[in-house]
Amino acid sequence: MTLHDRQRPEAPRTGFDFTALSARDKYKLMIGTIVPRPIALVTTVDEEGRINAAPFSFFNCLSADPPILALGVENNPDMSFKDTGRNIRMTEVFTVNIVSHEIAEAMHVCAAKYPRGVDELKEAGLTAMRGEKIAAPWIREAPAAFECRRHLTLELGKSRQIIMGEIVYAHYREGVVDERLHVDPAGVDAIARLGGDTCSTIRDRFEMLTPQLQRLA
Repeated sequence: MTLHDRQRPEAPRTGFDFTALSARDKYKLMIGTIVPRPIALVTTVDEEGRINAAPFSFFNCLSADPPILALGVENNPDMSFKDTGRNIRMTEVFTVNIVSHEIAEAMHVCAAKYPRGVDELKEAGLTAMRGEKIAAPWIREAPAAFECRRHLTLELGKSRQIIMGEIVYAHYREGVVDERLHVDPAGVDAIARLGGDTCSTIRDRFEMLTPQLQRLA
């Protein structure tokens, strides 16, 4: 049987030429389609030690050896750095706190546009804990947090940076990780970003075994 023989009739499709779309339209299509996206509540400090916290859904892990996380950090409309990007540039460190359903509303408070120097964690009722390896704090209420040192920054035009950080220390709430280093998804209870203002949980799960040739025969 050929590939052509196996093809099924397709429903009508809609296409978009990304080279002809505005930045806003590209953004809308991407965030509505590439889902779910994990949310990083990133904590940093400036040169004076003032804490900043901001959520990012352009975030994921890229490598385990070395252990690299990546953030997509947008600049201000005038192309100046937002607090997170500026603080990482100046201090070379940041902490990624995983957002659970329990702290989802507090994360949302941190997303507000406060003046520079305002401690978003205090505004949100979250607790800053001293970092084990770096100056950027971790959040006590988060189920997991990764202390990172900046590994590499990619400048994407004038509007955005991709900041890669190497994990140097991890914090977990008690009971989330077992003796075999298996992480309990229910213990993390992470939320994810969908399109627009919609978020989701990971509470509906199913198993899919990795395909083996004997299973496919």
